[in-house]
Amino acid sequence: MKLKNLILKNYRNYESFEYNFSNNKTLIIGKNAQGKTNILEAIYYLCTLDSSRIKKDCELINFNSSNAQIKGEIEKTGTTIELEVNINPPKNKILKVNGLKKTKSKDFLRVLSSVNFSTSDLLLLRGEPQNRRKWLDMAIFQVYPLYSDKLAKFNKIRLQKANYLINTININHDMLDVFNLQFSIACANVIYLRMKYLNELEKIAKIKHKAINEDENLKIEYQTVEKNFSNVKELSEIIYKKLNEIKQEEIKKAQCLIGAHRDDIDFYINDIDSKKFASQGQQRTIVLALKLAELQILKEKINETPLLLLDDVLAELDSIRQNYLLNAIDNDIQMIITSVDTLAFDKKFLEGVDIIKIQQGRIIDNS
Repeated sequence: MKLKNLILKNYRNYESFEYNFSNNKTLIIGKNAQGKTNILEAIYYLCTLDSSRIKKDCELINFNSSNAQIKGEIEKTGTTIELEVNINPPKNKILKVNGLKKTKSKDFLRVLSSVNFSTSDLLLLRGEPQNRRKWLDMAIFQVYPLYSDKLAKFNKIRLQKANYLINTININHDMLDVFNLQFSIACANVIYLRMKYLNELEKIAKIKHKAINEDENLKIEYQTVEKNFSNVKELSEIIYKKLNEIKQEEIKKAQCLIGAHRDDIDFYINDIDSKKFASQGQQRTIVLALKLAELQILKEKINETPLLLLDDVLAELDSIRQNYLLNAIDNDIQMIITSVDTLAFDKKFLEGVDIIKIQQGRIIDNS
């Protein structure tokens, strides 16, 4: 799988942008706030129809315009596929594959797949639980496309229940039971897939982490309402039972007190909580292992080589972790990297790399 061409119109600080990717390694350089990250974000948006940097699609539109467009030409299994996204609020975004409109996002997703590794990911362990859930959800989307529907259904039911608890003076217990039953089923579907993915990720990440530091053992735990169950049905029954146990407390506080929206992920090094006690170097090693494991899972599941998007991350890694990352990437994987300059890269790595120079949303030079 290769990204051959990218076109942006009125996207972020780009009024117009087009580039043909002719190499497996592309380095985008420029000073801060020039638009380097926006290019990677646009590519990742073609993969997931989402971005960790936005709450609404309208935030992607250039200030001087009312709409935006992202187009990509992908080479996959010997064929060329064109992807197009048109963002024109308040209407829903228009998705096209080879010029044909797609009414369902699942018909668009997974045409292009990538793993995004940015400086914000290096703060994953120190950030809020919602940041870790967001990272996990976006990783799962690309492996299990139907997960987006399951998560959307859960969030819809959760909001309906929350609004009922907040806005109803005299709670009807029968109505709340209906909400709880729907909530427990939708919640179980999300938790099940999150735990399934994390179990697979942990096995690979342990090995990657050990290769960087052989004296440290990595363990990942998903913190949720219940971790001991045999199937989704059993988990939904357990959640429903717990919801009945805390019904009065939820009514009193007018909140959904348990569920996938409150879950978190814990990381341990030699059984010590890494979020609290690990050094910055140790935390970065964990994130590096996670990203490499994410890349391997994606490659195995889709039976294709996904893109690797590295956003200013190499300059934040020491030479040991930087070299491990670059040496761990298979030669057939397309890498698109951003950096303020070329100083973070040795001459050998830069051989055969396409370099794009960006300034104020424009390509000023490339060689």
